[in-house]
Amino acid sequence: MQMKHLIIFALAGIVLLIGFNMFNSNRHESRIAAATSSTTTTTSPATAISSEDTVNTNTDIASQPLGQQPKAILDNATAQIEQAEQVNQERVEQMSDAQ
Repeated sequence: MQMKHLIIFALAGIVLLIGFNMFNSNRHESRIAAATSSTTTTTSPATAISSEDTVNTNTDIASQPLGQQPKAILDNATAQIEQAEQVNQERVEQMSDAQ
């Protein structure tokens, strides 16, 4: 194989790799944008939290730095548990008042 053909083959390969890299990074960025724009809501029947509150807490957690997210998730879960216990206690009081 002549040196001229080898250089042309190498340049064509480099151009193809650059094109593939650009295409792949564009797809990757669009997937990241799609993943961050869609929010998932988790609702529990035991809690009396509206879906709007759940969406707000999910976006609050996602907006925090990665080092703070586990603490924010635990704080959010603790708040939901406390709220569910309060609702449960209010129901127990209503039931005891009804008797």
